[in-house]
Amino acid sequence: MDRPMPRATRLLSFYLLACLLALAGLGALWYGLGRPVHLPDAASPTHKLQCASYTPFDKDQSPFDQPFRLRPARMGADLALLAERFQCIRTYSMTGLEAIPALARKHGLKVMLGAWVNANPVDTDKEVDALIASANANPDVVTAVIVGNEALLRKEVTGERLAGLIARVKSQVNVPVTYADVWEFWLQHPQVAPAVDFLTIHLLPYWEDDPRGIDDALAHVAEVRRVFGQRFAPKDILIGETGWPSEGRQRETAVPSRANEARFIRGFVALAEANGWRYNLIEAFDQPWKRASEGAVGGYWGLYDADRQDKGVLEGPVSNLSHWRQWWLAGAGLMLATLLLAGQPANRRAALVLPLLAAVGAGSLGLWGELMRTHARFAAEWVWAAGLAGLNLVVLAHGALALAGLNGWRQRLFAWLEQRAGWWLLAAGFAAAVSMLAMVFDARYRSFPTPALVLPALVYLLRPVTAPRAEVALLAFIVGAGIAPQLFIEGLASQQAWGWAIVSAMMVAALWRSLRKA
Repeated sequence: MDRPMPRATRLLSFYLLACLLALAGLGALWYGLGRPVHLPDAASPTHKLQCASYTPFDKDQSPFDQPFRLRPARMGADLALLAERFQCIRTYSMTGLEAIPALARKHGLKVMLGAWVNANPVDTDKEVDALIASANANPDVVTAVIVGNEALLRKEVTGERLAGLIARVKSQVNVPVTYADVWEFWLQHPQVAPAVDFLTIHLLPYWEDDPRGIDDALAHVAEVRRVFGQRFAPKDILIGETGWPSEGRQRETAVPSRANEARFIRGFVALAEANGWRYNLIEAFDQPWKRASEGAVGGYWGLYDADRQDKGVLEGPVSNLSHWRQWWLAGAGLMLATLLLAGQPANRRAALVLPLLAAVGAGSLGLWGELMRTHARFAAEWVWAAGLAGLNLVVLAHGALALAGLNGWRQRLFAWLEQRAGWWLLAAGFAAAVSMLAMVFDARYRSFPTPALVLPALVYLLRPVTAPRAEVALLAFIVGAGIAPQLFIEGLASQQAWGWAIVSAMMVAALWRSLRKA
C-alpha cells in the first residue's frame, strides 16, 4: 500500500509548481511585449523610397549646444546609410550643414534644402542668403528649397512676412520654392499658398488636436491629401512630414510603438505609391534632444535609432522590445532573490501567493525600468525613477517576508520593515498624489507612472498597515479626486489612462484601509 506524501513534501511540491507558473507568467509578459510582428516590406536595396528628414545630430548633441559643432564624419556615414534606402533627404537649416550638398552628391542623393525661419530677422536673413547661395551652387543636387518650417505654427512670423521671404528666394533661384507647415496652418494663412511653387504639408496623426489611432491614421492622411489636392490644384502637394513615434505616452487612441511605427510607415508608402503622391518621411534617425521639449515621444520618430541601428520599421519583422529576453532573465533573477530572501513559505496559501508576489514585483520593476530607459529626460526624473524603484524593492521585501516562516535574521529584518511600514505607504501615496496632479494639470509630455505603483498599491491593499491619519487622508483625497479628470482629459479609449486609473483606485483603497486600521 502506497504511503501518503508527507505534508512538508506536498507543500514543497505545491510551492515549486507555483514558482514555475509564476516564472512562465513573467516570460509570457515579456514575450507578449517583444514578439516579432510580420508586415509587408516598404523598402529594399532594389526599391528605394522617396525622401526622409535628416537632422545630423548625434545622440549626445542638440541644436542648442554652445559652441555649435557638427561632425562631418557622422554626416558622411549617415548619408551613406540613407542612400541604401532613399532617393533624397530633406534638411531644416543651413547652419552647420554647408557640406550636405557635396556629401549628397557623393552618395547619389538629392536634397530638399531648408532654411530655418524664426522671429529674429538677422538670423532669418542669414539662413535665407545661405539657402540661395547653396541652391545656385548645387543645381545638380538641390531639387527644391524650403523657406521655413512650422514658423506659422510657432507664431514667429506672419503670413505676409513669410510670403515676402518666399518671393525673395524665388527671384534668385532656379529650383521650385515651398514652405512647410502642419496642414491646418495652410488653411489659416491663405496668403502663403499663392507664393509657393508647391505646398509642403505636415500630416502627423499622433500629434493632431484630435489624435488618430493607428487604425484610422492612414484614412485621415488620405482624406487630408485628397482635400488639399482638390483645393489647391493645379499646384502639387508634397507631404513633407509624416510618420509615427516608436516610444512615448499614449494620446487618446494613438499608441506609440515600433510595431505601430512600422505599420504606419509601410502602409503609408504603399498608399503613396499607389496614388502617385510625393512624400518625405520623418525622420531618418531618432533625436534624443527633442525629448526635452516634446516629452519622451519627441525623441523616437526615427527609422533608425540614435546609434544608427535599424529599428525594423521599413522591412522585415519588427519587435516592440527586441531585448525582451534580457528583461525576462533579469526578472527571473529578482524572483529568485525574493524567494531566497523569504525562505520557506509559512503555509499552503503563502506557497501560492509568494511566487505570484515575486513575479508581480519583478514584472512591474522591469516595466518601470524599460519605461524610464526611454522616457526619463532629466537628472531629476532619473532620481525620481531610482527612488520609486528603491521603494518597490523595499515593499517587495516587506510583502515577501510577511508570507514566510520567519526566524533569525529574517525575523529581525521583517520587524524593522514592519515598524516602518506606515512610511512605505506614505511614500507610495505621496508618489501617487504627485503623479496624479501632474497627469491632471500638466500631462501632455508626461508618461504614465503605472508600473512604479502597482506593487505598493497591491501589497498595502491586501495587507493594510498603520500610518498617520491626516497625511493618509489628504493623499487619498488627491489621488481619488484626480481619477475621473485624468480619464476625461486622456479619453476613455486610452488603455494607458485606464491602467493608471485602476492602479490609482487601488492606491486609494490601500490608503483608506490604512485609515480604518489606525
